[in-house]
Amino acid sequence: MLNRDEDILQAAETWQKEGHGVALATVVETWGSAPRPAGSSLVINDDGTFLGSVSGGCVEGAVVTEALDVIASGQPKMLEFGVADETAWNVGLSCGGTIRVFVEKVG
Repeated sequence: MLNRDEDILQAAETWQKEGHGVALATVVETWGSAPRPAGSSLVINDDGTFLGSVSGGCVEGAVVTEALDVIASGQPKMLEFGVADETAWNVGLSCGGTIRVFVEKVG
C-alpha cells in the first residue's frame, strides 16, 4: 500500500523534530510508461529510512542514495531515469518510460 501525501509530510516533520536531515524526492515529469505519476513523493532521512514511492524497484535505491548527498550538501538535484539511459537498466526501470525526479533538502 502506498502512503498518502499527508503521511509523507508528517514523517518529514517528525524526523526533523528528532534532529534528522531530511530530503523530499518528487516525480516532476513522466513520459511513456512510468510506474508512478507526476507528483508522487518519497521522503528520506539522513540514516536512509524512507517513506513513499517515486518508482519502485531499484530506482528508489538510486534516489535514496542521491537524497543522502542532497541532505549532506544542501544542493538540490534533478534526476532522470529512462530506457535510453544505461542507468535505467542498472536501476531496474525497464518499463519503457522516462521519469524525472527532483530531490531537495527539507528545512
